[in-house]
Parts: sequence; structure tokens; C-alpha cells
Amino acid sequence: MRARARRSGSSRCRQRRDDGGRRRPDTEDDPSGRTEGDCVTTARAYPNIALVKYWGKADETLILPAAGSLSMTLDDYPTTTTVTLDDGEDEFRLNGEEQLGRSADRVTAFLELVRGHARVAGLDTAHYSARVVSVNEGPTAAGMASSASGFAALAVAASAAYGLDLDTKELSRLARRGSGSASRSLIDRFAVWHAGDDEDSFAEQIDAPDMAMISVPVSTGKKAVSSRNGMVATQETSPFYDAWVSSTEVTLREMIAACAAGDVTRIGELSENHAIRMHAVIAASQPSIRYLTPASIAVFDEIAALRAEGIEAYATADAGPNVFAITRPELAETVSARLAPLATGEAKILGPGPGARLIGDGE
Repeated sequence: MRARARRSGSSRCRQRRDDGGRRRPDTEDDPSGRTEGDCVTTARAYPNIALVKYWGKADETLILPAAGSLSMTLDDYPTTTTVTLDDGEDEFRLNGEEQLGRSADRVTAFLELVRGHARVAGLDTAHYSARVVSVNEGPTAAGMASSASGFAALAVAASAAYGLDLDTKELSRLARRGSGSASRSLIDRFAVWHAGDDEDSFAEQIDAPDMAMISVPVSTGKKAVSSRNGMVATQETSPFYDAWVSSTEVTLREMIAACAAGDVTRIGELSENHAIRMHAVIAASQPSIRYLTPASIAVFDEIAALRAEGIEAYATADAGPNVFAITRPELAETVSARLAPLATGEAKILGPGPGARLIGDGE
């Protein structure tokens, strides 16, 4: 039996065959007045924060990582995405605003991948464009993994709208083509994303002990250098990149062992060290790229001070200025209270969350 993405909600679509034997989208009788051919699906996904970081690609087109990574899916900051098939052009709205330029182009390119799968499956939906409406409840492009939740939600919603029957592995591979880290947001709680070729590079769940993360936002602004551009610059110009890749492979093996052993201390130590290594290899690019700000470093320092006082906490940060503290659930309130004065917004306690899934009306 194939493992499947969670489908706690339902699609307004059903597939039926026309006289030529092809399946086409249709809807149930709908008081909203949608016309025949309309197909509406909604999915929700949560960001994930990497404990072992992904930074660098073996293949830019297929978005294959140079090394594997491991992350915790969060239980807050979701992206909710609705996909409606129609006969017009692709449209993308984010948080109520129409998106143009590169943001819209990335969504259209992803939809083309989905339509390609529909063509291979002989589905008439391949001829339809899509209206994509997303609401992101966390900061966008600020190192809070919004692209991960965004493309994971789009992968689930779009594949359902176009009538594809994909299991979790296939959805993870599909989401990867939109944003590498999106492959991990398909997975409940903790995920390891495998390096490899197109077939073998996907995320799957891994057992790990309960942990809490405290988000410490120090900036909600859009970062100056996107993760995609930052990775390219690092690979091309940082003298430490090769060592980064080889050491990441070692760290991943150590992290998997620590998770299996339920060793929160070792998980925290590895996470903080790997985050510092990632930001160091990025900073060594020419010209230098610095995602961490003085405010970010102040949070790292305060977390180190907590440890010195016997309060176990560890710092991590993705490619952006915002910091996350890793701690035991019973220490989360103490750590959050200590870090809250350093945050520009709410220092929020987060736990392991669900993978991307379809949702129903009102969810």
C-alpha cells in the first residue's frame, strides 16, 4: 500500500471521462454558482526549520541537494492555498495582492510541471490554467521557510485540482521542484530529505523526541538576497563550499543517530553548530552575503547565556535574520520569556506540526 499525503479535507473536483476516453474536471452541484469545468481545491502546509541545513544544489533544474538535510515541521505560520482551474491565464495572489514578475513566474513554472503530469496521465485537466490564491501567516522571504510551506501547499492543492493521484513520496518530489525545502513540509513532525537523483531525492518521516522551538523574529522585511541566489553565489565563490558539503553529510548521519536515541542535547548541539557553519560558508562568498544581523547575533548570545545558567537551549537560523531557539518542551516558557525582549514581534512557542494536506471549507 502506498503512503499518501493526508487528505482530511475534500476537493470540489471529481473526474469524469468524455466520449474520447479522457477524464475531465467537473464539480458537484454547488450553490456558489461555479460553472461546469471549474475545479477548486484547498491545501494547508506549515514551514519547516532545518536542524541539518540544506544549502547548495547538485542540479539547479531538478533542485537536487548537494547533501541531505533534516528538519522539524512547525505547527504554526501556515500557508493556505486554493487552486481553481479555469480557461483563462494563470494567476497568483498572495495575501490579497496580485503577484507579478519572478514570484508569479515561479508559480506558473510549477503549474506547468503539474500539467505535464496530467498530460502523461491522459487527463483533460492538462488544458486548464489555474487561479492560485495563497494566504501566508508568517513573514515572507525572511528566513521563516515561507517558500517551503507555500510550494508544499501548492503541490497538494494543484495535484488534486488537476486530478493526479500522487502518494507522499511523489508529492514530496513534486514540491521539491518548486522549492527544495518544500519537499520536507509534506511530512509530519520530523523529516529527512535525501540527496540523490530525481527519483531518489524526496523527504520521509523520521522518529525524533518531542522538542519545542521558539521563534524570535528580529525582522519581517524581505531579505536582500534570495536563498536561491545565495546558494548559487556560495557554490561559485565560497572557498569553503566543498568542505561544507562533505561535513554536512557527516552531520546528517550524526543527527539521525541522535534523533533515534532521543538525545535532545546532542540534537541541539549539532543544530546550532551546523547553523553557524552554514552562515560562515555563506559569509565567505564574494561579495560577502550576510543574512544574520546584529540583532540575530544578540539572540544567539542570549541563548548561549541561558545554557551557561543551566537552562538548555540552542540557536538555529535559516537563510535570514530570524532566529529559532531549540529546547525541551518543559523549558519552552522559560526560554521564550527570556528571549521575548529581543524580538521585534511575538516570540512564539512552536511544536512539531503536521505535513501538508487538503482541507475542507471552514478549516
